[in-house]
Amino acid sequence: MEWDVVNVKVAGPHTLFVQFRDGVQGEMEFKPSFFRGVFAHLINPQAFEAVQVVDGVVTWPDELDLAPDAMHDEIKRNGRWIVQ
Repeated sequence: MEWDVVNVKVAGPHTLFVQFRDGVQGEMEFKPSFFRGVFAHLINPQAFEAVQVVDGVVTWPDELDLAPDAMHDEIKRNGRWIVQ
């Protein structure tokens, strides 16, 4: 799909750079309010930096992932997605 993620890398504290199959690319900035529930441990920089692409999806260990279609739409529209 066009919104499959092909590259992800840490771009700064709690910030990712993502690139999609169709060439759309941009940053995701995670605000402190994001880090709750199953995502709470990602506040730890080492845990956050364990991010990778699995089958076109931004994923962390323990099967935590983000919906690539919503991510793609927001980054395509604004060049950046602030996740809260």
